[in-house]
Amino acid sequence: MTDVHEAVKAALKAQAVETPSWAYGNSGTRFKVFTQPGVPRTPREKLDDAAKVHEFTGAAPTVALHIPWDEVDDYAALAAYAEERGVRLGTINSNTFQDDDYRLGSVCHPDAKVRRKAVDHLLACVDIMDATGSRDLKLWFADGTNYPGQDDVRERQDRLSEALREVYDRLGEGQRMLLEYKFFEPAFYTTDVPDWGTAYAHCLKLGPKARVVVDTGHHAPGTNIEFIVATLLREGKLGGFDFNSRFYADDDLMAGAADPFQLFRIMYEVVRGEGLGPEVAFMLDQCHNIEAKIPAIIRSVMNVQEATAKALLVDRQALAAAQRSGDVLGANAVLMDAYDTDVRPLLAEVREELGLAPDPVAAYHRSGWARKVTEERVGGAPAGWGA
Repeated sequence: MTDVHEAVKAALKAQAVETPSWAYGNSGTRFKVFTQPGVPRTPREKLDDAAKVHEFTGAAPTVALHIPWDEVDDYAALAAYAEERGVRLGTINSNTFQDDDYRLGSVCHPDAKVRRKAVDHLLACVDIMDATGSRDLKLWFADGTNYPGQDDVRERQDRLSEALREVYDRLGEGQRMLLEYKFFEPAFYTTDVPDWGTAYAHCLKLGPKARVVVDTGHHAPGTNIEFIVATLLREGKLGGFDFNSRFYADDDLMAGAADPFQLFRIMYEVVRGEGLGPEVAFMLDQCHNIEAKIPAIIRSVMNVQEATAKALLVDRQALAAAQRSGDVLGANAVLMDAYDTDVRPLLAEVREELGLAPDPVAAYHRSGWARKVTEERVGGAPAGWGA
């Protein structure tokens, strides 16, 4: 038991969860963006806040950028600034959905000039990766149609394939393309990358540098996300996660908030498929509309850690034995025993061994950071969704 305990702690100490720069800014619903005092005004101030999350969790060493929301003149200097704060720049996220030209799509648009503009943006994102040392380019396309007959569905896939190939061929050594899918919104009749199968098919055709991203909020109700995770891991095509939580659609709530049992089931398949290594990127993709941002991000990291700890505690031998013998309830009980385990003392022990406070949220509140930035970040334009 001691060996198991130590192995679980070692795995938890090695786990890293990337936080998104946009989660530190103002956000809201499609009806209104809600402002909060002290939110960052610049990419550097976003990195300051992200550094605090890592300082208190010890598990958030990288920060994802979104271009052009985090556009700067000198990305190498921004990377150096991140290093000074104790974090690194991570995934570069492209944006081909907020320009008027993209009303009918971006890389799938019927107009070749618009497609060229979109692809040029993606290539520019790879240039940014070169400057920041980032490994992953994350692509999500809002492309689709609203009405039957609006465009040729098959031809749009051809356009998508052509664009992805050009960007893929531009990737450097050690760089990857992560393709995200979403079954609806903003297009309501067809979506050009609506599911994991479509994303997988394109990535398979592209080659080993292309992998699929699973956003836990981008599925229809009742979808068995852990099956998708298991399948992509089995095929060597799971590139990473965008962790968030949802009740209805793409709600972007805190990871593990709506269904912590689902997060546990997903993480069990990650553990089972040996996906805890660096090949699978664990990222948050959330917007904190009514809650304080930094504590919500800290809590999200902690929720991922708790789900991982429980997944690591599953008695794999007992589970396999029950499965082989056809003991349905016994097998389920093995999983439930792990899920019902209170892992908070274990994680507190891990943090203390790393020289951290056992309760990261309480430590953050004691630090006075929220009061400091509220007093100092006065004037200027606060960062927000799309800003």
